[in-house]
Order: sequence, then structure tokens, then C-alpha cells
Amino acid sequence: MTTPIPTLVADASTREGLDSRPAPPPFITVVVPVRNESRFVARTLEQLIGQSYPSGRFEILVIDGASTDATRSIAESIAADHPNVRVLDNPRRLSSSARNVGIRAARGDLIVVVDGHCELEGRGYFRDLAEAFERSGADCIGRPQPLDVAGATPLQRAIAAARSSRLGHHPDSFVYSSEERFVPAQSVAVAYRRSVFEELGLFDETFDACEDGEFNHRIDRAGLRCFFTPKVRIRYLPRPTPAALFRQMARYGRGRVRLARKHPATFSIGGFVPAAWLAGLVLGPLICTLRPSLWWLYGGVVALYLAIVAATSIGIAVNRGEPGLIGRLILVFPTIHAGSGWGVLMELLGGGRRTAGWRREQPR
Repeated sequence: MTTPIPTLVADASTREGLDSRPAPPPFITVVVPVRNESRFVARTLEQLIGQSYPSGRFEILVIDGASTDATRSIAESIAADHPNVRVLDNPRRLSSSARNVGIRAARGDLIVVVDGHCELEGRGYFRDLAEAFERSGADCIGRPQPLDVAGATPLQRAIAAARSSRLGHHPDSFVYSSEERFVPAQSVAVAYRRSVFEELGLFDETFDACEDGEFNHRIDRAGLRCFFTPKVRIRYLPRPTPAALFRQMARYGRGRVRLARKHPATFSIGGFVPAAWLAGLVLGPLICTLRPSLWWLYGGVVALYLAIVAATSIGIAVNRGEPGLIGRLILVFPTIHAGSGWGVLMELLGGGRRTAGWRREQPR
């Protein structure tokens, strides 16, 4: 026999006082996946801790992927002084598994992912995020993620400018948009109601890039709604060298192929154009050696590409008032295209492991 839960009876004046008491703001969990972010993690955490939001209504979960630098000790030192900061292990080291570790441990009504190398704009981020959920009624929130950060090197400024241009990012992405509206979740959703994970499960841990795109595609397929607002913009740090940019874009290229394998509806020509360009650039001379009459065609296509890159680079540099960016942009654009194309080709030709079906897991 179960014991009934007692009912509290209050007089009219007490009820009136209770009814007029404002509801507490939603509890927010911030999931911060990190690995070897010792140069940036302290500043990111300080900006999160310093938000003008009740400290008892948010938590920060730093998910460390077995860092080999001082990342973990820095995060643990900060956590020792702030009870709403915790450091958790991510033994698989993947960004997808880091997100899942955080979601399972999360206590929040709202869960947002913030990487360890970001800049927040002001102290009202959590307030703006909660307000965006409330006024939109959306299931998830998307944000712009520009790469313009304070103290960037000239190369990083060039990468930021290139990636925000039509020639430097996927044409179907809203990530560099500035218009507030409802959009497909796939390219932009980063903050979610807890109910989204209860309905759809967690991130697919066979992905180490585009895991957010894969999960967000499931959101779109389920008919859930994503509200995009620049009020929760976060600025990301660009890669510091052309080699690091190439590797980043290659990861994205591989992830795009895995996404298309698992969800054929996500395939788009635009995402695979860099692979066709790179294959043509490499194989073109061999084909032209066998068919010399095609040299003029090959040379014309290469010249057209270089002309487009040069014209775009000059236009960006002039608009920004930074003529010194022209040379760097002419380097950055081919690096973006070659990296993305290489990742696509390696995943297609290298017999990349097919993504396993995602497991339906519930957050704790």
C-alpha cells in the first residue's frame, strides 16, 4: 500500500503570495568538449562563469578527451573554485562521444554545446539563450559562428574572411547568416531542450566530424523546430596554419561523406564539388598527356578557377579595408577546397567504415 503524497493547503493570502512569485529561470547545462586546448580553455571558461545569470541555475561540464597538455589541470583548477564547473573524462576522445558524456551527466532543462576555443559576446549569453527558447517555443536554437576573434593573426583574419564568403563554406549552411528566423536544424543547431535527446537519443559516435549535422538531420526529420538568432552568436578561433586548416577541412569532408552514407537525403552537389575539383586538378595532366588536345581545356579551367579566387580575394580585402589580406586569401581558398576535397575522396576511395546505426540512449 502506497502512502499518499500530502497536499499542502494554504490560505488565500499565502496562495496569492505563491502565485505572484516569479518562476526561476531554466537550468542551463553547458557542455564544453576539449582536447589539448590549454591556450584557450581558461578564457572560454572564464567567459562562461562570468555570465550575468544566477550561478545556481547553470552548470559547466568540461569533457576532456585525454589531453596531453595542461588543459585538464587548468580546467580542474577553475572547477576547484567554482562548484558549478565539473571536469569529466572522454576516454574515446571523439567530439561526438564528448557531447554524449556531457548530455548523460547534464542536469539542465536546456543543453548547449560550447567548444573550448570560443569567444562569447558579452555577459548576457545565457539570458539571451533562455529568452530565445521561451519566445520562439523552438526545440533547439541555432547561432552564427563567425571566426572573427580578437587578437587574430593576419592568416587567421584571412581564414575568417574566406570561411564567411560564398566561396569558402557550404552553400546550404546558415552558420554565417545574421537574420533571425526558423531554419532547418542541420547546419546550425547547438542548443537543445532536454526533451530532444529523450525523443531522438544521442549523437552517433561513429562520427568525429559532422556529428552535429547528423544529429540535427534527425531533428529535421522528426519535425522538430530550430530557431536561429544572432543574439547567441559565438566567435570561433580560426586554425593558426594552412596545414591545420587543411586537416580541419579534410575532417569535414570525411564527415560529409559519412553523413550522406547514413542519410542519403543529405547529399548535395555543393558538398562534393571540391572533390571533383581536386580530382580534376590532379588527374588532368595525366589525361592531357594521353589526349594533348585537352590541354587548352585543362589550362582554361585552372585559369578560370584562379581568376575567381583572385577576384573574390581582392573584393573581400577591399571591402574590409585590408589590402594585405589578398595574398593570404589566395592561399587560403585553395587550402579550404583541397582539404575538403581530399577528405571526401579519402572517405570515398579509402573504404571508410560505414556508420553503424546510432543507439537509442537516454540522458541520465
